[in-house]
Amino acid sequence: MVRQRTTEMRKGNSVNHPPHYNTGKIEVIDAVEDWKLGFHCGNAVKYIARADHKDNKIEDIRKAIWYLQRYLTLIQQ
Repeated sequence: MVRQRTTEMRKGNSVNHPPHYNTGKIEVIDAVEDWKLGFHCGNAVKYIARADHKDNKIEDIRKAIWYLQRYLTLIQQ
């Protein structure tokens, strides 16, 4: 179940709800859990979803690719 966040929950909580976590209607972690993506794919989605809202977009996209390449290596063994 995806938990909807209220505006008040999103404001001012830099540990649980930092600004780059809350740019849409749901937090990335809610989608990852709902879709049961697992560690590698979940991290890739996290980095992709947040890339436009952080200082270093290229680094975040590279991190997403790293997690996907590592996952491919694991599932091809």
